[in-house]
Amino acid sequence: MSILESELEPDAASFRQVVPAGEPFVRQLSAGQHLRILDLEGNQAVDTLFYNAIDPEERYSAVDTIRAQGNLYLTAGSRLLSNRGNVLLTIVADTCGRHDTLGGACSAESNTVRYALEKRHMHSCRDSFLLALAGLDNGMGKRDLSSNINFFMNVPVTPEGQLTFEDGISAAGRYVEMRAETDVLVLISNCPQLNNPCNAYNPTPIEVLVWDAEAD
Repeated sequence: MSILESELEPDAASFRQVVPAGEPFVRQLSAGQHLRILDLEGNQAVDTLFYNAIDPEERYSAVDTIRAQGNLYLTAGSRLLSNRGNVLLTIVADTCGRHDTLGGACSAESNTVRYALEKRHMHSCRDSFLLALAGLDNGMGKRDLSSNINFFMNVPVTPEGQLTFEDGISAAGRYVEMRAETDVLVLISNCPQLNNPCNAYNPTPIEVLVWDAEAD
């Protein structure tokens, strides 16, 4: 794990928004802007996807990112690569220390398989992603949902290669901050999951902050 604090002050941010638990968030970043995701109350899982804002067919690739850095987890210094091998964003500060690349986004189907049939109706990150994309009216939909990042989520890999969902390692006030290396579309689902300990069975709000390039 790598802990590195940011020098950017919240009061200097050009944009700030609290995202309630279970809600989606979408915003375009220009190259050079900084994006901070702040865990307000601790142990909240923040499912996130990134796309090239000009050509959304280019998007964050978990496979390429993991292969390039030789590590399953993300932290300060990690470069988030696209499916074309380009760097979309760089993590420039991180006070949590480790973020998941494998756990995926909860859905009606996964809630049913993992937990129980009666959990199918529960709101999920996949629903949030699709709701946000529908609001963009740019033709993006289900086929554009690829493997996402789970910021602040703790998903250890066992020696047998299995994934386990454990209590989070974040805490109130911890954050991850990224610099956009190109124009990027950010798509977030502030996870509503109630069935595993990724967010201590208690989804909570996050805050999203953006600094313009000249604040660097």
